[in-house]
Amino acid sequence: MKLCLLRKFKYLTVIFTIFASQIVNAETLKFDMTIEEMVKEVTPGFTNKVWAFNGQVPGPLIRAKEGDRLIITVQNNSTLAHTVHWHGTFQTNSWKMDGVPGVTQKAIQPGDSFVYDFIVDKPGSLWYHCHVNVPEHVGLRGMWGPMIIDPKEPTDIEKEVTKEAIMMFSGWNSEVAMEYGKGGHPQELNDYFSINGKSFPSTQPLRVKEGDVLRIRLFAATVEAAYHLHGHDVLVTHKDGLPLDSPYWADVVHVPSGGRVDVIVRMNNPGIWINHDHIEAHTSNAGKMPGGAVTIIEYEGVETEEWYKWKGKEYQPDFYMSETMKKGSGIHNVDVYKAKAPESDRRKRKKKRKSKKSKAE
Repeated sequence: MKLCLLRKFKYLTVIFTIFASQIVNAETLKFDMTIEEMVKEVTPGFTNKVWAFNGQVPGPLIRAKEGDRLIITVQNNSTLAHTVHWHGTFQTNSWKMDGVPGVTQKAIQPGDSFVYDFIVDKPGSLWYHCHVNVPEHVGLRGMWGPMIIDPKEPTDIEKEVTKEAIMMFSGWNSEVAMEYGKGGHPQELNDYFSINGKSFPSTQPLRVKEGDVLRIRLFAATVEAAYHLHGHDVLVTHKDGLPLDSPYWADVVHVPSGGRVDVIVRMNNPGIWINHDHIEAHTSNAGKMPGGAVTIIEYEGVETEEWYKWKGKEYQPDFYMSETMKKGSGIHNVDVYKAKAPESDRRKRKKKRKSKKSKAE
């Protein structure tokens, strides 16, 4: 009897120790996030009105560790109602934080705010998006962003990664681009497609070194994608945030709409390699090729010809959030994603500045 009680006590002690260590290692992270009415240039000649989280599309990168508590105050500075759904998060014991209007909360009205408070109990490549009138707000107005939750126990190959990249695939409809409240109907067709809010040739090169172990997190934010990297096979390691029991090699990777797939590539074939969505319609801008969801991987030290499409292109190293992913936990704005305030708002700000200047004089 005593031996049995002793064993139970030891077992409970171990469980308590594990539980306590998890609490000690977890953090509480408090963020503020706004929703702004902005105009996004997807590529020269095509702009789109958006509701932008923190004024950018994609929205800011949210980064935390598995088990952390997030307290996020969302302020709606737009003229329509919105919510935020934390896609992939289980919301264990916090279902009212799921962000679905009329089900888990009232929509956040213009000028109002809402505090989301939950534990990130699922690791991996997650994301967040509006859940009001999803076909328009998410599908056409840029209301989406990445949320990366670092696992407590990363896999062996994750520990080898030397460079991170995030690619969020989306579509746009130029017929309704500049008019809020329009678009998102089933019969409509997208005619522009993008990676991280930009269509080729306005995307950016992803620069690597020979020997890098590159992890690309693929997000089908608003449209399905079929990712293809020339010159390499990729190892598919994670689906919707979680590691696969049996990772597999592929040269075209399907990502269903709303889904996420992580691939890891050993950069062992120096060159200049295009990579793109292999759904043919997604590689054009209003039917003109090349365009759409296309980018290029450039190996360091490989010389390019004068006729190279991106010869002399101004390089923005954080276009795939590679630099931001080095920062660790927090909410991180990415300057290259910043949209512009509508012309009417810019005029109002100019008038205010002139008014203040005249009063000072």
